[in-house]
Amino acid sequence: MTALSLQDIRVSYGPMAALHGLSMDVGEAEIVALIGSNGAGKTTTLRAIMGLTPPDSGAISFDNRDISGMRPPAVVGLGIALSPEGRRVFPQMTVEENLQLGAYLKPDKAQAKASMERVYGYFPRLLERRTQMAGSMSGGEQQMLAIGRALMARPRLLLLDEPSLGLAPIRVQEIGRIIEEINREEGISIVLVEQNASMALRLCHRAYVIESGSIALQGSGRDLAASEHVRKAYLGI
Repeated sequence: MTALSLQDIRVSYGPMAALHGLSMDVGEAEIVALIGSNGAGKTTTLRAIMGLTPPDSGAISFDNRDISGMRPPAVVGLGIALSPEGRRVFPQMTVEENLQLGAYLKPDKAQAKASMERVYGYFPRLLERRTQMAGSMSGGEQQMLAIGRALMARPRLLLLDEPSLGLAPIRVQEIGRIIEEINREEGISIVLVEQNASMALRLCHRAYVIESGSIALQGSGRDLAASEHVRKAYLGI
């Protein structure tokens, strides 16, 4: 069953076209990777889904409901959450305060408490540092916090923008393991945007290669990892 569908999406920044008729879909409880070079349109795709950069044309649907051009709070309210590139935690707030902000559309205190416990279960390090200022944490810890903050919204679709960016290899492995665990245990659909193509193709069920604002290739992670074009262009093989 399809959770998210993008059909012929076109997005421009002023006179510059960023997406040229992009189409993709994400199934229920599926991890879908979106790989490509810098400037290919990966982050713009996520911004279009979230309503941060509404498409000029085309259609975006979630659970068979048209969300094209819907404002971000409404998108979050429907069950979509974004962990942005660069983490963007609030540095002068504690870990727990950052997490609480992720539940701002969920006023039920008992539900928010349960979500907090769930996040701490995935990220025990955040529990250890819950009173620490977020800006004093390592890059890997801040990435955990960014993902945890998105999970506080209790999403059914989680958008992850470059979760491995700038992290040491051991932290990349840890983040990858947690992404798989969230998908497996929660049944949450995930769109994984990554320049670390080898990680993305290993984790995903299906993947899309985006080049110059449109989909160039698609297939299972295993099939794309075996593609000569992908191996040369994105895996360095």
